[in-house]
Amino acid sequence: MSLDKSTVRAIADLARIEVQDEELDHLAGELSNILHFVEQLSEVNTDGVLPMSSVADITLPMRADVINDGGYPDKVLANAPEAAEGFFTVPKVVE
Repeated sequence: MSLDKSTVRAIADLARIEVQDEELDHLAGELSNILHFVEQLSEVNTDGVLPMSSVADITLPMRADVINDGGYPDKVLANAPEAAEGFFTVPKVVE
């Protein structure tokens, strides 16, 4: 696919990028090369290839889901600058 100056100018306007007239020919060639490369990628046979979320084949370590020694609201609220009825109290932020 080959792009002309008017198409490049329209793309630049949509992207809110200021492009000088003397740069349009160069950018048209660059964008055409990029689109040509993408067209080549669509020709690659990917039958039987599973989608990947990462190129590195690793499995992240999982943390054991165990019950810990939580459930001490008095100790937690001891760090609060102000507490009321078992909750942190914060100043109103809406005017």
